[in-house]
Amino acid sequence: MKLLAISPHLDDAAFSAGALLASRVDQGWDVTVATCFTGNVAQPTGFALACQLDKGLGADVDYMALRRAEDVAACRALGASAIHLPFLEAPHRGYTSAKMLFEARLPDDRIISDVATALAELFAAERPDLILGPLCLGNHVDHHVVLDAIRRSCADHTVLLWEDWPYADREDRVAAMPALTERLTPETRARRIAACAAYGSQLGFQFGGVDAMTERTARIVEERFYPLHTH
Repeated sequence: MKLLAISPHLDDAAFSAGALLASRVDQGWDVTVATCFTGNVAQPTGFALACQLDKGLGADVDYMALRRAEDVAACRALGASAIHLPFLEAPHRGYTSAKMLFEARLPDDRIISDVATALAELFAAERPDLILGPLCLGNHVDHHVVLDAIRRSCADHTVLLWEDWPYADREDRVAAMPALTERLTPETRARRIAACAAYGSQLGFQFGGVDAMTERTARIVEERFYPLHTH
């Protein structure tokens, strides 16, 4: 059996579905995390550069290379493989403030077609039994691009959507019945924490550090997944 998780950014799948991914690996599944927005810009400027500097990383650091390496380590902690697609994050596509990341997609942001084409090719090559993707809690524009691209490309595949974390901590409970509930065990909780901890460049910004992330993860009882609605 094969599970393919489609992650918008280099951390979303582990943050949101790490226990399920670890559990399926332990059950003998072939688990792969494919992240869409991992492409490099050689010399970022403006808001894109600020997204790097505000995490304590100098302008001379190859930010996406660092993040891709973190992702490989996170997937190793889960027992999963990693695939990195070359698309650029929203700050490199004309979104010039944090506020814009959570507003409507820009009219000239047409990346969804390229992402959908790449995902269709990936699904044809990998032939997954189960695809995971983002439910888009928090309304990040990149998450919506990925969800819409999955809708365009998933054909007859089974798709379940995770509750995007840490946004899920700040949202009301989803007003729908989950199609799948994965209760965390001591083992899968530890693996999820280890995977999340691998994203060292993000922990201070997202959580206030590894201890705060671990404490918040300790309060999670289950991961919930919802069916994809194609229309």
